[in-house]
Amino acid sequence: MIYLDAAATTPVKREVLEAMWPYLTGDFGNPSSHHGVGESASRALAAARRTLAEWLGCRPAEVVFTSGGTEADNLAVKGIALGNPRGRHVVLSAIEHPAVVESVDFLRRVHGFEVSVVPVDPDGLVDPDAFAAALRPDTTLATAMYANNEIGTVQPVARLAEFAHASGVPFHTDAVQAAGWLDTRLDALGVDALSLSGHKLGAPKGIGVLAVRQRLPLEPVVHGGGQERGHRSGTENVAFAVGLAAAARLASPAEVASAAARTTALRDEFIAGVLATVPGAQLTGHPSSRLPSVASFCFPGTSGEAVLLQLEERGVIVSSGSACAAGSDDPSPVLLALGLSPQVAQTAVRFTLTPDTTADELHAAADALRASVAEVASLG
Repeated sequence: MIYLDAAATTPVKREVLEAMWPYLTGDFGNPSSHHGVGESASRALAAARRTLAEWLGCRPAEVVFTSGGTEADNLAVKGIALGNPRGRHVVLSAIEHPAVVESVDFLRRVHGFEVSVVPVDPDGLVDPDAFAAALRPDTTLATAMYANNEIGTVQPVARLAEFAHASGVPFHTDAVQAAGWLDTRLDALGVDALSLSGHKLGAPKGIGVLAVRQRLPLEPVVHGGGQERGHRSGTENVAFAVGLAAAARLASPAEVASAAARTTALRDEFIAGVLATVPGAQLTGHPSSRLPSVASFCFPGTSGEAVLLQLEERGVIVSSGSACAAGSDDPSPVLLALGLSPQVAQTAVRFTLTPDTTADELHAAADALRASVAEVASLG
């Protein structure tokens, strides 16, 4: 099997499992308990928080553990927008993850917020000037995804954050796909809040983080016992938090830079080969301002799902787009936002690499893709 669906999930790294194991077995305490077993868990949770704060360029008190990227996005969008007294208006890009889109729609439906959606160009890039023009005196939050999960386009979030701050607006970025490939430090990006998910980084599914500046009022989404300094109630998942911290330590700046350079070269060779040898192949996303790991295409005249199944029969595991939209017959809103027709959007296939993907695997995947597209096209 050649696994090229890392944007959907990554395998848990051995070092992460080893770090977690003690807190799944002997050190099983509740970190809120005031006895030795609970205090041991509390110390482990605090250490994990410090590790992630250092990795994310923020303070430990600004790290909120969540159940994953979706909850982190929900807490950022709803929590910041509802906690900000300046108005009821939100700005977002046209290609946000459903976790952001649906959270904004909740604010519109339930709380009467107005929403401005900033379009993208055919490569999926937001125009910073258009983003700035959408900001208003009553804007409570601006949000733009750091790197898109379907097409890989990387946004100029630092510049977007500058425009937001010039208007006095908090800025959030969904960095779920960027983590492990790009610099996700809040201080480097200049953002106020950033969401990430462990299972895109070699940690387990079920753990994520919202890093959010302490100066921002944050209305909780999950209420209860007041854990996470009142931002997110519920007994903390200590073992998974420890695992996420271990994954962050493995993603050191030097390792991230090395993996990104190596993977970018493989990705570019793969893209060039597909465009040169697969009739009608169209690259989606920006040709250079994209994640090192993402190569996404449309194959007009075929069906993306049919090509995906043909690839799986040949031992290559990919997806037709966002894993969160699997099973839907509707064309991707992200691809429609690029200006593609619904018919072309439904031919999409996404290849996403891990840092361990090899040139031989990509050569084999390219051969399988050529055969798969030809097979689907021949069937009409």
